[in-house]
Amino acid sequence: MAAIISCHHYHSCCSSLIASKWVGARIPTSCFGRSSTQGNNAASVRQFVTRCSSSPSGRGQWQPHQNREKGRSFSLRECAISIALAVGLVTGVPSLDMSTGNAYAASPALPDLSVLISGPPIKDPEALLRYALPINNKAIREVQKPLEDITDSLKVAGLRALDSVERNVRQASRVLKQGKNLIVSGLAESKKDHGVELLDKLEAGMDELQQIVEDRNRDAVAGKQRELLNYVGGVEEDMVDGFPYEVPEEYKNMPLLKGRAAVDMKVKVKDNPNLEECVFRIILDGYNAPVTAGNFVDLVERHFYDGMEIQRADGFVVQTGDPEGPAESFIDPSTEKPRTIPLEIMVDGEKAPVYGATLEELGLYKAQTKLPFNAFGTMAMARDEFEDNSASSQIFWLLKESELTPSNANILDGRYAVFGYVTENQDFLADLKVGDVIESVQVVSGLDNLANPSYKIAG
Repeated sequence: MAAIISCHHYHSCCSSLIASKWVGARIPTSCFGRSSTQGNNAASVRQFVTRCSSSPSGRGQWQPHQNREKGRSFSLRECAISIALAVGLVTGVPSLDMSTGNAYAASPALPDLSVLISGPPIKDPEALLRYALPINNKAIREVQKPLEDITDSLKVAGLRALDSVERNVRQASRVLKQGKNLIVSGLAESKKDHGVELLDKLEAGMDELQQIVEDRNRDAVAGKQRELLNYVGGVEEDMVDGFPYEVPEEYKNMPLLKGRAAVDMKVKVKDNPNLEECVFRIILDGYNAPVTAGNFVDLVERHFYDGMEIQRADGFVVQTGDPEGPAESFIDPSTEKPRTIPLEIMVDGEKAPVYGATLEELGLYKAQTKLPFNAFGTMAMARDEFEDNSASSQIFWLLKESELTPSNANILDGRYAVFGYVTENQDFLADLKVGDVIESVQVVSGLDNLANPSYKIAG
């Protein structure tokens, strides 16, 4: 698998590869795309314009598309990235193939309280979800940050780590006491009682964590930390009062997830003596991707993914969603045509997503996305290479953080629609392989946030 990318066609090639025919076919190292699932692909180069090749992986084949000029000039930085991508194909930089479809977003996007979260990129999926909530309450963020910092404190060997943990806990307890009234005032009226109850549990839990530290019980810290952060996340969700914006008119009748939902995906693992089956908990974020997440939940309720095989698993991504037969996407029984959804990207600082164009196409080169490809197990939509609005049913989870896809500077961000993260058992995604079977996908909470469910109409 090899390809050389010209500066002028870097974006075209990479977009197409992530998007290319969605599932199965491997896409070249430098690009990402959806792919169908049959056969082999070939790379061709003519007049400095490169086509990317894909190699076989599943049932289908990625077909090269004609390069298309968009009438835009490209920066030297983009050319440099293009060269880096091309060199990577030769020197063995980890592959960014997308044997099925791909979806990506721009760099990490966090709330207005950037001073609270400066430093290394956030890679924890639950932290990313907390910061992606549409709230602006500095007091609760100041409680959240030192509790999250406990993770770094625990990287210190032995009991010495507990000294740093103690400082983290004291800071969180202090700011909670000082800012509790501001936190309570930020709760949505309809959720205030529940939010206050969680705050009481948070206060009691901090006292328990302080006692754990004093007892020098290092092993008990991480579990209690996660419990407290779950309380924090619950309080923050109770600050969201209804759905914060209107979905554009042309999409408002599609299945929409107006909030969040939790999904359990049970996978039967073949030929692995250490793992027979695994249940992955996935949190879907409809606040930042209502159309994309709603489409997925609707398909889950149709049992679309039940019994489907994993169709790509190469260490870089895990991908599925290409149904049996010639169709590469979900065919809506009511129309007998593929159901597609628009590209949907929430930019940090904006109140509603942008639709139908990548951030690069919009000229938003430095924009950050609310749902970045920072976490192991980031979940996104595949789409056709040159069609921004062609996503349907093919999904993938990003595994590898390579030289070309570092957190906070991911070339996938802003180009494809992230709509959730695997929050439990995500490490086992790396053990999945082509042919493993998704036994079931079930919504375990948040189904009441789904508006316009088409599965009910279909019966």
